[in-house]
Amino acid sequence: MTAKEFIETLALFKNEKELNKAEKFFKGNDGITKSFGTKFGDVFSTAKEFSEMSLEEINKLLDSDFYEVRMGAVSIMDFQARSKKTSEDHKKALFDLYLSRHDRLNNWDFVDRAARSIIGEYLIDKPRDILYKLADSHSPWERRTAIVSTHAFIRKNEVADTFAIAEILVHDPNELVNKAVGSWIREAGKKDKKKLHGFLTAYVKTMSAVTFSYATEKLDPELKLFYKELRKKK
Repeated sequence: MTAKEFIETLALFKNEKELNKAEKFFKGNDGITKSFGTKFGDVFSTAKEFSEMSLEEINKLLDSDFYEVRMGAVSIMDFQARSKKTSEDHKKALFDLYLSRHDRLNNWDFVDRAARSIIGEYLIDKPRDILYKLADSHSPWERRTAIVSTHAFIRKNEVADTFAIAEILVHDPNELVNKAVGSWIREAGKKDKKKLHGFLTAYVKTMSAVTFSYATEKLDPELKLFYKELRKKK
């Protein structure tokens, strides 16, 4: 299974209607990334077909300037990380590849596709210092990885890292990081309402509007109104 074969297979699904995909969905603003012209459903199904691709060939896909080809690479990595057949050594190799090529994972959906499985799941029983380093990165995509990866911990009823990283990122200047912070403290709050309420009380007046919106989306109407009113008292 080679990168060349993957791209040739993906090309069978090209559709002119999909050629504006990068313009529509890609927020990395690198001035280089362009659309290949395939639906994401076809990208994911092709990735599944090539899910046993070697890391060397995946790395070649990550070199591509095409949005969907890089999404295919990330999806293959995600399938491998999730597989029960994948060894611990290979999971470490996926973890390392993700971090070493993060410059190629420069859009929100690359991060959301695989950060939990490749980064978060790998760190379940390990020190998590790398997430705090990522949270302090100049790259918004690395900062988004820091918070999205904690979804793996939330699923294990561990929310401390989610809230700790959210504190680092609560005043982030990037809207796509704001959305991720709001989303994941909301999810962590389903496991620990007290921590969510404490976080909201501490930052409700200073967090961005989008963070507030995402974080309070699932609150009871009365409680949501309470925080809205508290937010107004700046």
